[in-house]
Amino acid sequence: LKNMALAFKNVRGGLSISIIVVGALLAASTGIVGATVVTMGLMSLPVLIQQGYEKDFSAGLVASTGTLGQIIPPSIALVLLGDVMSNAYQRAQNDMLIYSQQQTVTVGDLFVGAIVPGIMICLGYLIYTIYKNAKNKKIEFFPNEQPSSNIEILKTLALPLILIFLVLGSIIAGIATPTEASAIGAMGALIITLINGKFSISFIKEASEKTAIVSTMIFTILIGASIFSLIFRGVGGDELIDLIFGSLPGGPYMALVFVLLLVFLLGFILDFIEICYVIVPLVAPPLLMMGFDPVWLAILLAINLQTSFLTPPFGF
Repeated sequence: LKNMALAFKNVRGGLSISIIVVGALLAASTGIVGATVVTMGLMSLPVLIQQGYEKDFSAGLVASTGTLGQIIPPSIALVLLGDVMSNAYQRAQNDMLIYSQQQTVTVGDLFVGAIVPGIMICLGYLIYTIYKNAKNKKIEFFPNEQPSSNIEILKTLALPLILIFLVLGSIIAGIATPTEASAIGAMGALIITLINGKFSISFIKEASEKTAIVSTMIFTILIGASIFSLIFRGVGGDELIDLIFGSLPGGPYMALVFVLLLVFLLGFILDFIEICYVIVPLVAPPLLMMGFDPVWLAILLAINLQTSFLTPPFGF
């Protein structure tokens, strides 16, 4: 972060630009929102305010760049959505008795589909940041610190970029499944901690505990959501949703807008995992039967779910 900030030191708002770049790299390295927001908050928020950035802008910048892990692969949300959307797609095919060449939706398809939207969101953040801070005369430039050399910046970026390449490259190339690629990522991250001299038993213990907590939470929600979904279908819930979608004026696209608005509003009160496992299995099959592409629909939902991390009262 320091090297990137010094690289942009002569640009007004250079620190905020570097935070977006680092946030995107962290998102592509970890795919976890909470860790990125906390890390960026601890490292950059005090410096931003100290340099004269507005407090609301600084908080929004850290929160929004931290949540890039939702859409930039490898993302936990995309992994969960890939599983849910695959089941929904197969159900839609069975209900309509259609058998296309694409029998299922893989997580790799979603990762490839999310790359361009992820880059577009980053570019949008950068354009807004540059425009916003061009008018802010209170921002102080770094005091007489020498900018980082290209070699130093390359050294800083090399390790996370190699990690990103190994994880994403192995999935996109079809060499590894997302589960196998996550093992590659975990091993790569351990090697990076060893290189940086940060490896310790307490570090492994903390990482293992957090992994166990997140995994248990996801499986608990999955079990509950599966029971709910089965009961909902058993009492004719599917037909009710089809009836609601069929009665909406404006055809398929109005139904899509309705679902996206519903997901956005639910993001205020529900976690993205609950939305993935409870809401998406109910609304995805009717939308897929209307002819929407499963990968395109999943990416739209993933971008929408990103806002659930930014909307109060549960915004990070």
